[in-house]
Amino acid sequence: MPQLFDEICRLVAEGYYLIGDHAWERLLERGIMEWQIIAGMAEARLITERRLARPNPIVEMRLPLPNGDDCKVVWSLLRREGVAKLVTAHLRGDENLFEES
Repeated sequence: MPQLFDEICRLVAEGYYLIGDHAWERLLERGIMEWQIIAGMAEARLITERRLARPNPIVEMRLPLPNGDDCKVVWSLLRREGVAKLVTAHLRGDENLFEES
């Protein structure tokens, strides 16, 4: 079961998230606003979970943006802090980043 995926979605929905520096740079570079990512989370689909990733477990998911584009996002779970962290975001067409496992 995608427990990590569910936990990250819940944290984001409750406002317990932060956006890393790398993710901010990617969002700006791609013209994506924070609210667009958060709005798309309700319809996010799991690509893969990596519970054993270091330093924190991560989830890759695909979500729709309000303009109809698909976006792949990577979130990590910062358990000690009790928040989800957006690690990066890619638009469809950014290489082969949308292949689902």
